[in-house]
Amino acid sequence: MKLRLLASLAAGTIIAGSAGAHHGFGTFAMNEDIELSGVVTGLDFVNPHSWLSFDVTRDDGSVVEYRCEMRSATTLRRSGWTPEMFPLGTRVTIQGSPDRVDPAACYVSTITIDDDGTSLDRYSQLVEAEVDIERVARLPNGHPNLAGDWAVEQRIMTDPKGRDGTLVPLSQADDFGVGGVPEGQQEIPGARGTPQAEVVRDPNAPRPVRSFVDLTDAGQAEMERIAAIPRLERSCLPGSIVSDWGGEPVNRIAQGDDVITIAYGAHGRERTIDMRSTVHPGAIEPSWSGHSIGWWEDDMLVVDTVGFEPGILVGATPHSDQLHVVERFTLDADAITLTRDFQAQDPLYLTEFYTGSATMILSNVPYAPEPCEDLTPVAAPQ
Repeated sequence: MKLRLLASLAAGTIIAGSAGAHHGFGTFAMNEDIELSGVVTGLDFVNPHSWLSFDVTRDDGSVVEYRCEMRSATTLRRSGWTPEMFPLGTRVTIQGSPDRVDPAACYVSTITIDDDGTSLDRYSQLVEAEVDIERVARLPNGHPNLAGDWAVEQRIMTDPKGRDGTLVPLSQADDFGVGGVPEGQQEIPGARGTPQAEVVRDPNAPRPVRSFVDLTDAGQAEMERIAAIPRLERSCLPGSIVSDWGGEPVNRIAQGDDVITIAYGAHGRERTIDMRSTVHPGAIEPSWSGHSIGWWEDDMLVVDTVGFEPGILVGATPHSDQLHVVERFTLDADAITLTRDFQAQDPLYLTEFYTGSATMILSNVPYAPEPCEDLTPVAAPQ
């Protein structure tokens, strides 16, 4: 059957994953245009952003290597972009915006392959976003079939070149004009024409951080410690089972009678849910994934997890080894969407429950862990 991508549903707190759950323009001068032509010398196909490198020959014969920012490897792959599209030696023309920090860097709006004239806007979708698959709604044991490769719906800017407007679900991309803004939303700060586009931000200045939930004094101190980690290091720090379920990556569920496993595209980590036990063991070796037990309440999968090592719950919000997470997975067999509601409790760091919900669709590309390396230009200290 053909499955049309559905808009993501969210209730409670919106989950912000570590790889691209937000959209910003960094130090790119989005009110300015730049056009460069050169020969491809490399491609870093990574999260949170991919970078295309190419040599530009100036009028005086000197050669400068430029590198220009594209979308994340995960999103590019889900959009049909591959590293094989940019072999070494390919001549390309880049239209975009310059970087205020690195004079040899830019933001990609459009890439043209000079050899054949192929032109690709930043948000070009090169493969069907629909999934054509025959799928059983229930397994032989009668439980809903949760197995598969799942991801949240992609979001794209209303300007395909990624210069202005705002983000909307891919399934709604044709509902708005170029750069349009749906009612109740606003343009992304820093986009072309917004007041923030004129602000020259110091890339070395600490960024203000906020928690997604009220913190205890101990939690606030830990968040400030995390926030002090250099941004390029912090952007690729592993998240938690709460944050890694959302965001851009594709996650895989393998479902058995006794065990259910979830493989996360973010960092390629896995967790196991024990469907045989009703209580956690007395001694648990702390880990990123903790110890999970699960059971069925009618057609809802309930998963209870404890035994975490301290880490980052979401964004810069920390969690301690006292974190306790309860998740509820519900399959809509008609739309073939999988909704996870969660509740996280941490009496050491959180003063209240942290709750949220996200709905996933079957991914149009298979599960694959994606590497993370933040290659954003950073100004030299003054």
